[in-house]
Amino acid sequence: MSSFSAGWLALREPADHRARSRRLTQAVRDHLAAGTTVSVVDLAAGTGSNLRYVASGWDRPQAWLLVDQDPDLLSRARQVGSATVTTRVADLIDGRQMPAILERRDLITASALLDLVSRAWLEQMIAACQRSRATVLFALTYDGRMECSPEDPGDAAVRALVNQHQQIDKGFGAALGPDAAGCAAELLEAAGYRVLRESSDWQLQPDEAELQRQLIQGWADAAAELSAGDTESIFDWRNRRLAHVTANRSRLVVGHQDVAGTLRIGN
Repeated sequence: MSSFSAGWLALREPADHRARSRRLTQAVRDHLAAGTTVSVVDLAAGTGSNLRYVASGWDRPQAWLLVDQDPDLLSRARQVGSATVTTRVADLIDGRQMPAILERRDLITASALLDLVSRAWLEQMIAACQRSRATVLFALTYDGRMECSPEDPGDAAVRALVNQHQQIDKGFGAALGPDAAGCAAELLEAAGYRVLRESSDWQLQPDEAELQRQLIQGWADAAAELSAGDTESIFDWRNRRLAHVTANRSRLVVGHQDVAGTLRIGN
């Protein structure tokens, strides 16, 4: 699994936080309202954006373990409010580490992770969540929707190629890509969880030009990787979309889903 740059994570954080489902986050907080310090593990935590969103405004004392393969990203994480933070460098591709990482946690969470993993990996992770009797919160899982304004004749073809690319092995096996949120909800329900699910779409406005530029370039690169014989039309599409960004008239919607789960009594 390749690491994302700190610059990219910082650029996307405002859009991430604006998009996330406040209802699902508050439902998780309310479910964990009783007791002493809540123990949380954040998988593929990066620089701690998920921590900053969930912990802010949550008065209950929290002990967060941030797990990522990149020690440089983890070094940028900081304590937030009443949350204390420790970090652990680990390669999540090695599923054998999962039971020890997730053992005796009250909340297991991740952001922008599930669309990168395989069904087998997700099954293993949810089984470990169930054994820990943990509440779960999985945010910002890409669901295959990309809407561009102004529209372009090439939008649909690029979207189809990007969604195909999303299912390429990212190190965990064949990635779930746009199917990830639905698969997570299915597996959680089978494991005895009560599931909440809500859209958490990026709504990118013209003033978010640099994030739009990087996103469009990434889409074009992914599409070209799968359609090597048609790169000219793909990069022409990229150039037209970037021209809209430069002209301050581009708006993008990127579909995401947030999924939360609490164990039913008796499970």
